[in-house]
Amino acid sequence: MKKLNRRQALGLLGATAAASALPMPAIAQNRKLVLGALRFTSHAGSFIAFERGYFADAGLDVELKFFEAAQPMAVAIASGDVDYGITAISGGLISLADKGAVKVIGGSLSEEPGIDGQKILASDAAFQAGLTSPAALDGKTFGMTTAGSSFHYMGSKIAADEGVSLRFKPLQKVGAVIGALKSGQIDAWSIVPHIAKPLAGSGAIHIIGNVSDYLPDYQVTTVFTSAKNAADERAMTQDFLAGYSRGVSDYNKTMIDNGGSAEGVDELVDLLHKYVYTDRPREKAVGPIVDGTMRLNENASLNMASVEDQLSWFQAEDLVSRDITLDTLVDPSYVDEKA
Repeated sequence: MKKLNRRQALGLLGATAAASALPMPAIAQNRKLVLGALRFTSHAGSFIAFERGYFADAGLDVELKFFEAAQPMAVAIASGDVDYGITAISGGLISLADKGAVKVIGGSLSEEPGIDGQKILASDAAFQAGLTSPAALDGKTFGMTTAGSSFHYMGSKIAADEGVSLRFKPLQKVGAVIGALKSGQIDAWSIVPHIAKPLAGSGAIHIIGNVSDYLPDYQVTTVFTSAKNAADERAMTQDFLAGYSRGVSDYNKTMIDNGGSAEGVDELVDLLHKYVYTDRPREKAVGPIVDGTMRLNENASLNMASVEDQLSWFQAEDLVSRDITLDTLVDPSYVDEKA
């Protein structure tokens, strides 16, 4: 029961004896949960739902907890330190699902034809030496955080489509990959546009292609939770998805369906700047935030065909068990399947 403040307590003391004899109705408290996030515009749905009270409207008291990479977030959810999160499908996430620790319950960021998406990048040294398109990637070094990461998956799919061979270099963190690309320690990488475009604007890195040309409907990130929450906290999980989806809808309407016109964009940029590019003044953050616009899945819908393709690739590379099924990774009871 919610604690009463002093004024409320005094008011109750003045009630009639008859009324005081009646049982007090329970006052519902918002359910507390911890939501994992990265400081990327691709997490805009979470930030908007938090700032505009959509989680509170759903009866949730949300605390945001920030991570520098997806894998630690997945581990935190598996351990129960975090309740919900958004991350790319990785070998680590699939292995945690195989252990009965986590479940994917929806989709978040997607590649969509006609909407600017993730970019394929080349270092200046590699570009000057002829790496001006993905077709020239043969024998080049491609950056990734870890083996079995989404970067590993994207690079492999691009290489297979071009019929070339890549050498992958794990560098643990996105910041380390950026540093290696700038210094020429690696030749290429792929990343979301709000990071790719500013890097290319510096002249030290060049955009040489689009991920959507190779993975046109790629389910880049997913919404996930612990297997326990998915099974035992259905009401809370559904309420979380409802609040999150309202934030996604606001983002898409303003940044994509509205064509990025001035109406509403400034307000949303101000909101997102609290979480993204916080180390920059607003005038230097607005460009990357707007440039980073990609479609977020309405109603947390999930492209099951893309998820299945990713699972198959991880299995073919012997990064996860070949016995894992799609239902091991995804709880379909929550999923609005994306066509």
